Amino acid sequence: MSGILLFSPLKLRDISLRNRIVVPPMHQYSAVKGFPTDWHLMNAGKFAAGGAGLVVVESTKVERRGCGTVGDLGIWDDAFVEPLSRLVRFIKEQNAVAGLQLGHSGRKARARRPWEGDGPLQRTPEIEDWDAWTPVAPSALAHSERWPVPKALERHEVKDLVQAWGNGARRAHQAGFDVLELHGAHGYLVHQFLSERSNQRTDEYGGSESNRMRFITEITEAVRAHWPDDKPLFVRLSVEDNAGWGVEQSARLAKLLKTRGVDVIDCSSGGITDQAPILGKETKYNYQVPLSEYVRRHADIMTMAVGLIIHGDQAEQILQRGQADLIAVGRESLNNPNWPMDAALKLGIEGPFRNVPPQFGYWLGTRAKRGFGTQPSTWQVGLAGRLGRGLAGRP
Repeated sequence: MSGILLFSPLKLRDISLRNRIVVPPMHQYSAVKGFPTDWHLMNAGKFAAGGAGLVVVESTKVERRGCGTVGDLGIWDDAFVEPLSRLVRFIKEQNAVAGLQLGHSGRKARARRPWEGDGPLQRTPEIEDWDAWTPVAPSALAHSERWPVPKALERHEVKDLVQAWGNGARRAHQAGFDVLELHGAHGYLVHQFLSERSNQRTDEYGGSESNRMRFITEITEAVRAHWPDDKPLFVRLSVEDNAGWGVEQSARLAKLLKTRGVDVIDCSSGGITDQAPILGKETKYNYQVPLSEYVRRHADIMTMAVGLIIHGDQAEQILQRGQADLIAVGRESLNNPNWPMDAALKLGIEGPFRNVPPQFGYWLGTRAKRGFGTQPSTWQVGLAGRLGRGLAGRP
């Protein structure tokens, strides 16, 4: 089928994506003292082999204090470059583009892993540098009553952090990544500077909207000083939260970031408080897509849509309507790492196995030539009918 945008290539600066499908950064909490493990190789590798155009490795912290919990990846030292480059090499061997997200958790640092219960981490003997792992923030304001009060950053520390992001970009380039994303969403440090709820500074980094935007704009400039001009730069924003930041502010920020070398806004929401604003509404397919559409139209910048995008035709419709330029498929990729191949089959793309390695594609292709695996079988249709009548398993 021709005219399918989801599987059309996209050029971002000098980097070409084979399709518009992105596996976004998803925390694995499986690093050892900041270093990636075989888990990370397997995790990123399966997405690249599954046919995505861009695979973005999870939020990787620009300083030790920025780690959200045990198991975060780090990039605050040159020693991390070579281990990260192992991930890059494998992703590229599958003809996908390798991306990395740079982040800092700020006052949400030193937390428990999600599956171990939400909330602050408790001191244990296993964490040798507990006292050095101090949550920091624009102001000494806790995330909520359950969280400790963070240390307010001194002005010189803010400047040092800006440079830490620049150094992180340099190391990401050295490791071979071709796309970089700055994490400015979900209530983490950059978002904390943007929000009036968490930023009550009285210097040039607080107060007015332009002052609260200063941290991310300076970070972007520092990153671009170390990140080559021929490589694209993304920024993830919580385009809307329930703490005084919304789509209009995000569009104004996106315009500023575009002038400083940002190519794509990754449009998410929430995180400053424990209640995400979008989730207060009816959660349904495409529930965050309107945020992407708004920023794209009002800031004249490319965007990436996220949020319960599960089906290939659903993703294609978003692109056809001009609501986004890229589609992030996160949790559904965890469910089905071969989602791009599945979408290609269901959308009727010619050569649906061309984006997966021949170890997959050859054998699936030979089966498809015999008429199996591409359309529902008589057995499947019959079973679906029995299930619909409540008769499954009965004679």
